[in-house]
Amino acid sequence: QVQLVESGGGLVQPGGSLRLSCAASGNISSINAMGWSRQHPGKQRERVAYITSSEMTQYLDSVKGRFTISRDNAKNTMYLQMNSLKLEDTAVYYCFYVDPQGTDYWGKGTLVTVSS
Repeated sequence: QVQLVESGGGLVQPGGSLRLSCAASGNISSINAMGWSRQHPGKQRERVAYITSSEMTQYLDSVKGRFTISRDNAKNTMYLQMNSLKLEDTAVYYCFYVDPQGTDYWGKGTLVTVSS
């Protein structure tokens, strides 16, 4: 059983910054990948970023250079630092964890609204 709780969403102006957090608990392992996905009304769900146990990272092309994913294993917490936010970044952001069997676990999401 895995529990994931996102926080840090809110309203921000274009060009602003926001830091999301994901607190994980339960049957998790640092050898497995974690990441963030997002979904905006009218758009398909898309993977934003993920990070492996070796801290290898991967990003959606549209967020490269603006977003940074990191994890603190001692705190079982993952972060997404979002800079230079754009209107298109508006979405519900979901934290995910992939277990050794390849099953994804998701949090309830946190809403990020970028608006002028």
